[in-house]
Amino acid sequence: MIEIIPAIDIIGGKCVRLTRGEYSTSKVYSDDPVDMAKRFVDAGCRSLHLVDLDGAKSNHIVNHRTLEQVASRTPLTIDFGGGLKSDDDLRIAFESGAAMVTGGSIAVRCPDTFLRWLDTYGPDRIILGADARGGKIAAEGWTATSDRDIVPFIEGYASHGIRRVISTEISVDGTLEGPAVSLYRRILDILPELWLVASGGVGSISDIAMLDAAGVPAVIVGKAIYEGRISLSDISRINLSSC
Repeated sequence: MIEIIPAIDIIGGKCVRLTRGEYSTSKVYSDDPVDMAKRFVDAGCRSLHLVDLDGAKSNHIVNHRTLEQVASRTPLTIDFGGGLKSDDDLRIAFESGAAMVTGGSIAVRCPDTFLRWLDTYGPDRIILGADARGGKIAAEGWTATSDRDIVPFIEGYASHGIRRVISTEISVDGTLEGPAVSLYRRILDILPELWLVASGGVGSISDIAMLDAAGVPAVIVGKAIYEGRISLSDISRINLSSC
């Protein structure tokens, strides 16, 4: 059974969601990320996807205090991303309580640095962020789209030992219009052993069921929870089944 991983995106220390990665669409859902994280724990969640949107925009870690608070006050296994561009950013993230970090733009722009991180910390702590718009790799807080197809991009890093990938299809992210199931099928057809986490577009339990049927191991859900499309009791039921 697929695992649901809730998302908390942070701007100014608050829980927000964007639509298609556009900062102008930011909507605040909670002033207290720790309280929100505790609600996810009560729903049986074991993991959390925590994104520093201020960091993604600033190109360095910003909301590490929020990470530290959530990590110290909940048992969640936290994957942290957003603005991780230097060894110092990575050190701060791990020291603040991240169990894993996701490198997206750094893997696109500075592959040597990303591969060094992978070699230093190992594939259980370094996740590849393979975000795309229309199947083409995007970076820099999703403001820049390249002409690189997502599948060979992931294949290249898989050949170096990457086992965990979070892939967001930006064109549907935050829209609640449904995930890019065909994209994830295409990735898993080539790399069936990959621990692939789908992200973007999930608006209902049926969307999650489609991803599960496609063999996707885990899915990140954000706005659908905050907008009441998927309840915490739904999450509890599915996550208990995945144990």
